Amino acid sequence: MTKTYDIIAFADTCVDLILRDDDIAPRFGQVEKTVADYELVMGGSCCIFATQAAKLGLKVALLGTVGDDAYGELILDTLSAAGVDIQYLRMDKTLRTGLTVHMVQGDDRAMLTYPGSSTTLTAADICDDMLAGARHLHYGSLFLQTGLLPDCVEILRRAKELGLTTSLDSNWDPAEAWDIDLEEALTSVDVLLPNEQEAQNLCGVVSLPEALRYLRGRVPVLVLKRGVEGASAWTKGIEAVQMVAEADAGGDGIGAGDSFDAGFLAGWLNGLAIPDCLSIACRCGRAVAGRVGGVKGQPYRSDLPELPALGRD
Repeated sequence: MTKTYDIIAFADTCVDLILRDDDIAPRFGQVEKTVADYELVMGGSCCIFATQAAKLGLKVALLGTVGDDAYGELILDTLSAAGVDIQYLRMDKTLRTGLTVHMVQGDDRAMLTYPGSSTTLTAADICDDMLAGARHLHYGSLFLQTGLLPDCVEILRRAKELGLTTSLDSNWDPAEAWDIDLEEALTSVDVLLPNEQEAQNLCGVVSLPEALRYLRGRVPVLVLKRGVEGASAWTKGIEAVQMVAEADAGGDGIGAGDSFDAGFLAGWLNGLAIPDCLSIACRCGRAVAGRVGGVKGQPYRSDLPELPALGRD
């Protein structure tokens, strides 16, 4: 069967307002402080993921909603410029587009998020014909996309029944409840892409070795993001480790993990060996970590000669 898309994902539509200073912490009591710099860019883990995947030569579509406002236009323009198919993104006059304020200080940052349009997508919006038109479903921002969360297990199951491969990046749970039937969800996941803290919390705040033992036994491919320490992956009893050079100075790390996901899946969907997938993923993550915002540093397929043109069914 001919597939229209290599990947389809659910859009956690928001913009990032990035404030930067050596002392970014606000003071209440009507105290006004200045900051050294700011950026206003498209955010959202799945949106950033989609732009990176498209830049790597994959045909990508997003399903979701944006508000009928300037932030919604910024998102649509950014996605379109990267080559993402936005025909399934609708603009809703009753909504305000989501916003995350990042307060960046040195190598650390704090975030405040107004979810807005990113929470409105529900399982009823996902039709089988649309899913069946893709080779792969990437499900990110699991806990932020609250409209989908009650049906996340069924959504993953539907995708598998329709013949798609699937990947899951839960990202952080703002409520820190981590309330998901993980055992059941993982039966429909081919590639799991947590960072170390997410892996532990998904498994009930156990030690990292315990979490890895559990997860390795339940998904065909487990990929662990370790930040500046690189990444590891396990499949069929084989472990691969990829170190990473320090990112260029001046970046904020926003979106690095999402571009990492796209790089790994670009290699994996091409049938590359897991070590090669990890290498591509780390190069994408490092490039983004060295820039401000989630999309400016993203590499293109021409920057990664080891990544062949994607063959479609």
